Amino acid sequence: MPVSNQQVTAHAFLKGLYRDDYYPDHVLDKGKEILLRLCERIETERPEGLAALYVLTQAATEEFNDLQADFEEADSDIETVAREEIAEGFWFVAQAYGFTDADVEELIATRDW
Repeated sequence: MPVSNQQVTAHAFLKGLYRDDYYPDHVLDKGKEILLRLCERIETERPEGLAALYVLTQAATEEFNDLQADFEEADSDIETVAREEIAEGFWFVAQAYGFTDADVEELIATRDW
């Protein structure tokens, strides 16, 4: 199911990372897909409340945890700049779907990066 939220479809996820050659585009594309799949799940499952949203975002965070190996294989890393940009992506998603009280640290609580 394609994402229907116009804020999301117009948003350039991980934009700051794409501008930096340290982060390989093919790995960033996978990260962008994780965030878009999260949006699809939110639109499909329609979580009621923050607790239900956090279940979805933390599952997506686990996918980013797995992506760490791809970064390393490409001589890159999820370091400070990337962590902030990825966290911003999760925060944007929460805001776009009306979860304005979402805590960014809780959105990505399962991260190991």
